[in-house]
Amino acid sequence: MSELDAEWARRVAVAEQTARAQGRGDVADYLALRATNDLARSIGCEWLLATFNNLAAEANRAGADIVSTQTDAHRFHVGHSTMVGRKLSLRAGVREIVIEAGWPRAPQDGIVRGGGLACAQVIHFGDQMRSAALLLVQTPTGTPQWLVVAESGARAPFHEEHARQHVARLRH
Repeated sequence: MSELDAEWARRVAVAEQTARAQGRGDVADYLALRATNDLARSIGCEWLLATFNNLAAEANRAGADIVSTQTDAHRFHVGHSTMVGRKLSLRAGVREIVIEAGWPRAPQDGIVRGGGLACAQVIHFGDQMRSAALLLVQTPTGTPQWLVVAESGARAPFHEEHARQHVARLRH
């Protein structure tokens, strides 16, 4: 979690306490839901980027030459909305994969469509057919789950094996 995210979480918690103290249960409940969703977003985005980073490190231990760079407070577009989050770039020679993960932070940023908490993109430069759009949803048990969203709208769970296949494309 970045310092900005930690400060945001602290301020939301203070606002929730203040709302409860003032008898504004409706506002406090909204802020509690917001904090819960932000935690799920942070955990989901962190898992996604850490998974790709760990797989690149694993490939490097096996002889690959993948260079990894990360950017915080990265802004990217999904449809007409702006997501704010982190970007991970994995480069091996002329091949590059960029993983962007985040969610709208301010009302002017728009929304996450499709009932999701956050969005991500796995972009293969020079091989767009391999790129993927991801949506973070909350399962009925409350666990965050990344889904691959096809152009047709079909959704399928995104697992570590999918990330492994993306990273493997850097070596071929």
